[in-house]
Amino acid sequence: MKPVVVLVPQPQPVERIFRPETLARLRERFTVVEPEAGDAAALDAALPDAWAVVGQPDLPTERLDRAPGLRAVINVEGNFYPNVDYPTAFTRSIRVLGCGPAYAQAVAEHALGLALDLARGISREDRAFREGRERYLGEGNADAVLLRHADVGLVGYGNLGRALRPLLAPFAPTLRVYDPWLPDAVLREADATPAGLDEVLSRSRFVFVLATVTGDSEHLLGARELDLLPEGARLVLVSRAAVTDYDALAERLAAGRFLAASDVWPTEPMAADSPFRSLEGVVLSAHRAGGIPAAFLEIGDMVVDDLELMAGGLAPVRLQQAAPELVARYRNRPAG
Repeated sequence: MKPVVVLVPQPQPVERIFRPETLARLRERFTVVEPEAGDAAALDAALPDAWAVVGQPDLPTERLDRAPGLRAVINVEGNFYPNVDYPTAFTRSIRVLGCGPAYAQAVAEHALGLALDLARGISREDRAFREGRERYLGEGNADAVLLRHADVGLVGYGNLGRALRPLLAPFAPTLRVYDPWLPDAVLREADATPAGLDEVLSRSRFVFVLATVTGDSEHLLGARELDLLPEGARLVLVSRAAVTDYDALAERLAAGRFLAASDVWPTEPMAADSPFRSLEGVVLSAHRAGGIPAAFLEIGDMVVDDLELMAGGLAPVRLQQAAPELVARYRNRPAG
C-alpha cells in the first residue's frame, strides 16, 4: 500500500506550492488525503493512517498519539512554529521538517537589491524625479557609496547568510560575520572573518541582519547596538523584525545617522500613522523578499523529493530538519 500523506498546507493554497507535475508525482507515489481547511474532525480521522503530514496544523501530544505510523511533519509556510509537540516527535523519531531554504535565494537577491538601493539612492531619486525634484549628475550623488571593496557585516549565517555570501563575492568585500551558533572555522571556510556583534556593527559600512529570532536575539539590535553603526552606514533588515528595536531605529533614522532598508516590521500590515512611512532615510518593503512564485513552487519540489527519499528508506536532504537543541529557542510566528 502507498504511504498516506495528509495534505493540510493552509494558509498556502495547494496550487501555489505545487507545480501540476509535482502534485501528480505526489499523488502517484502516495495516497494523499486532504481534509478541508479548519476541519479538525477530518484531520483527526486521517491521522491514524498518516505516514506524513504536510502543513502546519496543531499537533499536540494527543494528536500525535492518534498517528502511530507518522514519520514526518513538514511545515510549508516557512518556520518551526510551536504548533508541534517537538519532544514527543523526537522521541518517536518523527522528522519535523521546514521549507525555509526555499526562500533563501529570493531573500538574498532582494537583500542585495536593497543594499544597492541604499548605496546609490535609487528609489529615493526616483521619487524625487517623479515629483520634479530630480538632481542631475553629481548633485544627486553626494552620499553615494560603492559596495565593491566595502566593509560588510552579516548578523547571522544560516540559510539567508549562506545564500547571500556568493552574491556578495563579485564585490570583493571585507566580510565580517557574527553568528554565536557557529564555530569560527565554518565562517573562515566561507572566506569570512568571525567577529563579535560590536565589531561587526562598528566596522561595517553595510550590515545585513539575517538572524532568526530566539529568546536570546529578541532586540539584539537595540539602541546601544544601533549607535555603534558608523555615520552613513547602510542597514538591511530581511530576517525577523523582533531582532531589532524598531522604536530606536526610527529615532536614529530621523536623526539621519545612517540609512536603512527593511522588509520586515513589528506589526504587519504597518499602521497608517507609523513614523517609518514619512522617513526619507529608509527603503520600505512589505515583507515580500521571499514570497515570489519561484520560491513557493520550490517548496513543493522539496517536499516531494524528500518524501520520496524517506519512502525509500533514505534521509531527507532538501528540507531543513528541526534540531532538538534549537527548536525550543525559536520565537517565530506566522507572518501577517
